[in-house]
Amino acid sequence: MPASERINMAFIGLGGQGRGHLAGGAWTYSPGGYLARPNVQVRAVCDVRCDRRDEAARHCNTTYAGRFRRPGYNDVTAFNDFREVLARPDIDAVLLALPYHWAASMSIMAMRQGKDVYCEKPIAVTVRESRMMVKTARRFNAIYQAGTQQRSAYGGKFRRACELVRNGHIGELKEVYAYRPPGVYYPGAWTSDQSQPMMDGLDWDLWLGPLPWRPFNGWFGHAVPGTYAGDINWGPHHYDFVAWVVDPDPGKPVEIEFDGGRIHYHFDGGVIVHSYPYPNEPVGGEGGACFVGTKGRLAVDRNALVSDPANIVQAPLRPSDERVYHSTNHADNFVECIQSRRTPICGPEEAARSIDVLLSGGIALALKRSLRWDPARGDFYGDEEANRLLAYRPRPPWCL
Repeated sequence: MPASERINMAFIGLGGQGRGHLAGGAWTYSPGGYLARPNVQVRAVCDVRCDRRDEAARHCNTTYAGRFRRPGYNDVTAFNDFREVLARPDIDAVLLALPYHWAASMSIMAMRQGKDVYCEKPIAVTVRESRMMVKTARRFNAIYQAGTQQRSAYGGKFRRACELVRNGHIGELKEVYAYRPPGVYYPGAWTSDQSQPMMDGLDWDLWLGPLPWRPFNGWFGHAVPGTYAGDINWGPHHYDFVAWVVDPDPGKPVEIEFDGGRIHYHFDGGVIVHSYPYPNEPVGGEGGACFVGTKGRLAVDRNALVSDPANIVQAPLRPSDERVYHSTNHADNFVECIQSRRTPICGPEEAARSIDVLLSGGIALALKRSLRWDPARGDFYGDEEANRLLAYRPRPPWCL
């Protein structure tokens, strides 16, 4: 494909998942990653660790040198500061695989610079962040894809489960078991003052970004320990899928019941979502859920799709049944939507709706009490303490 027709991309965050997206690996489901795509040109890589960014740049340049038969190819540049990447006018899109607290802020900054965005989960750690992400995507007409790849991958099991439940193949939906607790940004008091020598080649201040300052204590990963309540890691996959299936009315309130460490969401229409597994059900543990209706039960995860009675999952969809968005590859879908300007399978509104379910329940979990959530306004009814947890004060200069 001519260079003028390729999508120019940058990759920010080059840990396991970011590197997988770039060059192929676990959880990315595209052999060779974006680097192998003829319609994509990688222009820049960025990470606060110099070993990661330098190795990624070397790999990209070596790959392109062989493909283009240009010995000494050196057009893929490594950056420490993502702001330099976003300022480049030749970058069309960015893929963000970041520490959790950076996801929404960097997505917003990228879209303001005219970039399309693929952002790994969790796409936000507060409700205010997710709402601002949606507004920014709309304002700048950006293509935004959340990295909830279960909607596209795993042989279509999740899509088929969604269509079966939505179309009443288990009867009227009554209960959902989400298998994981919700989660939210809820930092505990910082008590350790035992700083450690800085890891070589790490920009710790930039890694912290909007988080309150704390000295480096030898730990490095994608989430500061003690910063979140509940499950902010796997939870986004489970609750994204649950929200996709349940499709709650965004104008109706949700009663969030705190039950001794467990959460029950009471949606309008009588559907109850539980934050734990269905008793003795082995399916649902890897990103899935169990759905209980008046005519049967269906459970799905990354490894299996089962039902009771068994013929529910075996029956074909009826001609009159509603179909949901069809995608077989999350990365393909993102690239296609950049070209067509169609909304991706998990665009900004879908992504925000899903993460807001997780975050609102996470606040109830953090406060250890029941709450009443208004999804239309994005806050809690008459509860100042809970509403204060919808955002946090970022460390300067990272105020959006």
